[in-house]
Amino acid sequence: MNIRIGQGVDFHQLVEGRDLWLGGVKVPHIKGALGHSDADVLLHAICDALLGAAALGDIGMHFPDTSSEFKDIDSKILLKRTCALITKEGYRIGNIDASLCLQAPKIKPYVAQMQEVIAGIAGITIKDISIKATTTEKLGFVGREEGVVAYASALLFPL
Repeated sequence: MNIRIGQGVDFHQLVEGRDLWLGGVKVPHIKGALGHSDADVLLHAICDALLGAAALGDIGMHFPDTSSEFKDIDSKILLKRTCALITKEGYRIGNIDASLCLQAPKIKPYVAQMQEVIAGIAGITIKDISIKATTTEKLGFVGREEGVVAYASALLFPL
């Protein structure tokens, strides 16, 4: 059996005047992530973990920020396309483990909804998705609320 594991990481600057999308859920906050797409740092890290596990490169290779096709795109579409690439390569997702690193807002009230969104796109159960959050205890750019970081790991099994 050829089990594959991948990891992903993504960073985005936080700015006023943008919506904050995390895990496919719009989270109320005074700042949002800046990016070419909707800048959903969590979904981007998950896409990179999945692509990495299948040795298919990274999110920038498949959905470049230089392409107008992906300008302001909903990252749920990127995850859906990533899952299709994984399936085409002969794999299915076993589980996803992700961590968000941000000072504010608290995301615990939104985790179940994020799990539902991701599970629905990825074709797995919410029990196969772990989403955690931590702060940096006010240290660094995350602690100053200048940015947000997400880390993700994914396990793939052959179809």
